[in-house]
Amino acid sequence: MVAQVAVLDHPNAFSALTLIGTRAVAPGPVDEDLPDHDRATMSRLFARAMPDWTDRDAVAAFAAAGAEILGDDPVTARAAAERIWDRTPGTAPPVQLANQMGVVFARLDCAPRWRERLPGIEVPTLVVHGRRNPFFPVGNGEAIARDIPGARLLVLDEAATAIPCTAVGEVTEAMLRLEQLDRG
Repeated sequence: MVAQVAVLDHPNAFSALTLIGTRAVAPGPVDEDLPDHDRATMSRLFARAMPDWTDRDAVAAFAAAGAEILGDDPVTARAAAERIWDRTPGTAPPVQLANQMGVVFARLDCAPRWRERLPGIEVPTLVVHGRRNPFFPVGNGEAIARDIPGARLLVLDEAATAIPCTAVGEVTEAMLRLEQLDRG
C-alpha cells in the first residue's frame, strides 16, 4: 500500500514497481468489487493474546503462529520476526509492536483515495499475489493489475500472504523482466 501511494505521489522517484500481496484501498471498508478478508481466518488471527513485546522468543512464537493461521511458513515467519526484533532500536512494547505488526497503516494517508489514481502509474509494474491469500484474496491483486496500465500479474498458486522460498526464483525472474522492460 505504501509503495502504491509513494509512486503516485513521487512518480519520478521510481523506475519500476513490484506490489506483493496487497490491495488498492486502505484499511477500513473494502470496495464492493474487491474480495474482503476471510472472516474465519481473521477471527482466529485477531483472537490471539498479544505477546510480551519485550520477550524476543514470545514475539517470534506469536509471528510463527500467525503465519500458520495465514497459510504461510511458520519457520520463515519466526526467523523474520527474530531479525526484526534484533534490529529494532529498543524493547519498549510500542516500538516492538509497531515493527512486528506493521502498523504503518496508522500513518498511511488515504485521502485522496489512491485506487482511482492507479491508471496514472506509468512505470513498469509487477503485481505478485498468492492464490491462497486469506488476508487479501487474489481478486485484490487482479484488480490492481487491471487498474495499472500494462501491469503484469504473477499469481503464485501455492502461496498465501508471503512468498514461499520455492517461488523466490520465479518472482526474481519476473522482476528482472520488468527491469528489462524499463530499459527497453
